Amino acid sequence: MNKADVLKEIIEQRRSIFPKDYTDAEISQEVIDEILHSATLAPNHKRTKPWRFKIFKGEEKAQLALEMQAIYKSTQPEQLFLEKKYNDIGFKINKANVVVSIVVSFSGMVPEWEEIAATSMAVQNMYLTCTANNIGCYWSSPGIVSHLKDSLTIEENQKCLGLFYMGNLV
Repeated sequence: MNKADVLKEIIEQRRSIFPKDYTDAEISQEVIDEILHSATLAPNHKRTKPWRFKIFKGEEKAQLALEMQAIYKSTQPEQLFLEKKYNDIGFKINKANVVVSIVVSFSGMVPEWEEIAATSMAVQNMYLTCTANNIGCYWSSPGIVSHLKDSLTIEENQKCLGLFYMGNLV
């Protein structure tokens, strides 16, 4: 199969696959590194490389789940709080083998939309690399990620665009 056919097949197979479909098998560090490296190859105007990723595994990931649940609980009016949603937040994070925070860092050198677009292209590269490695993944952008400012050490010129969940499918 030539490169164009391989690429076409990967693009056609790319889709969001949710944590409920992940196995408990660990993603190797080599594959995680490959996924993140592919992200850094995304085009970006003036080479600003606006993406910032933080990897959550093991205990850090468990802490992220607790923090996200606490944020949901504290930001929802009591009459709108849903126990199922609260539990789902913890389940998705804990079921994923790896969770990556997606943060854009605005350089001021180019319009903000260009740096958001570049970060989105980096995430697309992650999606494609996950697909090529039979890793399930999806990008979630719940509003409560804006409250992760402190735990992600987000600076004034940065914004969290969501979380990228990954898990093995085999």
